Amino acid sequence: MPLTLHDTLSRSPRLITPLDGKTLRFYCCGPTVYGPAHIGNFRTFVAQDVFRRVIEQGGLATLHVRNLTDVDDKTIRDSQKAGQSLTDFTQFWTEKFHADCAALNLLPPHVEPSAVAHIPHQIRMIETLIERGHAYATPDGSVYFKVASFADYGRLSHLEDRELKLGASSAATATDSDEYTKDSLADFALWKGKKAEDGPNYWSSPWGDGRPGWHLECSAMSLEYLGEDFDVHGGGVDLIFPHHENEIAQSCCATHGQFARHWFHVTHLMVDGGKMSKSLGNLYTLEDLKGRGYTPMDVRYVLISGHYRTPLNFTLHSLDAARQALQKLAKFDKAVREVAGVAVEVAGTMPGPFAAAWDTLNDDLNVPGALGDIFGTINKTKAATLSKEEAVVALEGLHFLLRALGLQLPAGSDEADTEVPADIAELAEKRWQAKQSKDWGTADVLRKELDAAGWVIKDSKEGYQVLRK
Repeated sequence: MPLTLHDTLSRSPRLITPLDGKTLRFYCCGPTVYGPAHIGNFRTFVAQDVFRRVIEQGGLATLHVRNLTDVDDKTIRDSQKAGQSLTDFTQFWTEKFHADCAALNLLPPHVEPSAVAHIPHQIRMIETLIERGHAYATPDGSVYFKVASFADYGRLSHLEDRELKLGASSAATATDSDEYTKDSLADFALWKGKKAEDGPNYWSSPWGDGRPGWHLECSAMSLEYLGEDFDVHGGGVDLIFPHHENEIAQSCCATHGQFARHWFHVTHLMVDGGKMSKSLGNLYTLEDLKGRGYTPMDVRYVLISGHYRTPLNFTLHSLDAARQALQKLAKFDKAVREVAGVAVEVAGTMPGPFAAAWDTLNDDLNVPGALGDIFGTINKTKAATLSKEEAVVALEGLHFLLRALGLQLPAGSDEADTEVPADIAELAEKRWQAKQSKDWGTADVLRKELDAAGWVIKDSKEGYQVLRK
């Protein structure tokens, strides 16, 4: 069954088909490598991974390009604070990002270009835009795209002219500390002239020393690896305006193509019903959650459990539920393997009895619906009543869907084997000591902290036991 996916540009579901009829070519905006990626970033990357897996499980080849932003205001600022070269600083965070991706079972992109490595490509695109009257240089050595020269500007975000100008002003204030003289409020930087605070981080260009603007890198690299027209462009909803709007404008004006045919955007992640922020202490990284005793697969399960176009509320309780769901899948897998007499890795070539889940998954990547179908099939399937042939088919079907979702089953399903994280063990011991001292108020406060973290205490006369909820 071919995949139908919502298109941000047309605001309607559209069938995913490759332009060349053979390989689906898609571009995803990657991370800015100046610190650890948080779970909000990974919601988008995991959704894109499921998209690719579904395409490939459906029998179609892919060409997946995801860039690395290794030069911008943040990477320059923080590398200088750290006393490191831009290259060393961004390389460290790139390796950390790759390690987290591997832990979350993300397929690596086929091409992962960096912005710094493609500065010559960006300069060539700027030259073309100037020659065609779509860009202009300013006395300080900067170059701006002339938004008024592109009649279709705003078609992706569906904003009116006044809203676009207000949005451009707000975006510039919030994300771009550079101040240059430009012809229009909506015009955006293609090249930024060198500033003292940039330190040694600048490159030569026909307009003077400086560095590329953030929006330009994706247009230059998608052109290099996917051509003037390609199938799908993805990213978070926060990139629709101005980033993706600017990409369309500069790409269409620099080439004779129409750029991306389909736009795939993933909605925000919330934490405990609110926005993620450092001040609230809920800007979780994968390392943070591993420290609380959760596995990367628990995290992946939660990140895919909500529909990509619906805000997902991330809580520690949802991680506990994810762990239980994975254990249930592992228990079913073990029971069916025993009947099938299969102990090795399963190819998973056909959905079999899980065909309903596969159909649901191909309807706008409805992962929560597909998970419901999977558990519905498991609940009505008694492994002991299956013939060996039926068990083999059920096993193949289960692993077909697990591959499409990128889920890896835990080695065992016994919750008693769960290792208690050090911080949880410390809280539990403090609570026990408070009880022994008859400090009931402190003990109750600590019990609530443990409960909020997803743990319960079972007391006895001799001691206590720490268990997952």
